[in-house]
Amino acid sequence: MVQTAFITGATSGIGEATAIIFAKNNIRLILCGRRADRLQTLKENLSKYTAVSTLNFDVSKRNEVEKAIKSLPEDFQQIDILINNAGNAHGLSTIQDGTIDDWDAMLDINVKGLLYVSKAIIPQMTKRNSGFIVNIGSIAGKEVYPNGNVYCASKHAVNALNKAMRIDLNKYNIRVSGIHPGAVETEFSEVRFKGDVEKAKSVYSGYKALQAADIADIIHFVITRPYHVNIEDLVVYPTAQATPTILNKD
Repeated sequence: MVQTAFITGATSGIGEATAIIFAKNNIRLILCGRRADRLQTLKENLSKYTAVSTLNFDVSKRNEVEKAIKSLPEDFQQIDILINNAGNAHGLSTIQDGTIDDWDAMLDINVKGLLYVSKAIIPQMTKRNSGFIVNIGSIAGKEVYPNGNVYCASKHAVNALNKAMRIDLNKYNIRVSGIHPGAVETEFSEVRFKGDVEKAKSVYSGYKALQAADIADIIHFVITRPYHVNIEDLVVYPTAQATPTILNKD
């Protein structure tokens, strides 16, 4: 049976790479993001492999989430796999120098956005007694590092919610998995440094960072295990990285 996957943050990075590998393996796609032009391009590129539907909304807006998911065409309404990937980091400041707007953005997207989407989709999974939820966390959800404060707090929340989902949904035969990457070379740092491309590039210089396709490959591996197998928590570093702050650079 062909499965349908719902991917948030699908317009770049890990979300986009996951959409590509899923499409090439005949998984139907519901691709979600805030950039309509990128969604359309991705749909055009992947429709040669599988059926694709797109939803243009902001996960941090509860009403947008509910409206978008209710608008899905009938043949896309059964969601077998939820990839909670949308997330971001804003700024890299000490707690005393951080801005409340940055804090709100991270908590609204990384925590509340994940909750809004999950709340809208989980009931159909519990009704069927089947489904798979993959929550994309971060090593920031495992260790706190200097100037990471609120971003780390948001990803610690994702880690806790991942565990809570697994406990609460266990009796419904729903698999839940958390994947926590280290340094991945995506647009992540460009967003964190608010468009400072050179500063963002320096984060990934002097060593081989993880690529989005590396994490997408792992996600595909996790969701294709036999149904009685649940890889519940997975931390992934590039070889050059030992901790959030220890990198073996040239």
